[in-house]
Amino acid sequence: MAAKPTHEQAQLHLQVYDLRREERLRKARDWFGQNFYPQTFDEVSRIAPMGSEQSAFVGMVLGYWENACALLNYGLLHEGLFFETSGEFFMVYDQIKKVLPEFRNQMGDKYMMSNLEKAAKHFETWSNKRSPGGIEKMRQMMKPQNTKAKSAKG
Repeated sequence: MAAKPTHEQAQLHLQVYDLRREERLRKARDWFGQNFYPQTFDEVSRIAPMGSEQSAFVGMVLGYWENACALLNYGLLHEGLFFETSGEFFMVYDQIKKVLPEFRNQMGDKYMMSNLEKAAKHFETWSNKRSPGGIEKMRQMMKPQNTKAKSAKG
């Protein structure tokens, strides 16, 4: 990949970013970050029951990041630019990785969320080389009790 993003990659990057600002997706991302920390597949149904607004939020967040990461994985987005300006996709993956195998099994799709997973694993390697220990600090900061405490303050 080129050292610098092309003009087309930069334009697409800005378009992908702009989609994150859509009001309903922003609400879904806020809810997801504060509430969606399932440890088992059964917890998913309790936190976001099928047909609920919460379930729609999960679908919106996962769908958005799966699409953005697909663009990244296919080389349409510049990796360095994407990784330097967005860590949210990594945290979304971190929140679902425990339940992802069962999601895939239940849905009968062994590739479900594979673009998000591939990008997140690559980001973790990239980030650990760039800032050793940064990923673990981010994980500690984003633990559910810390997230809820932050939202109560602000």
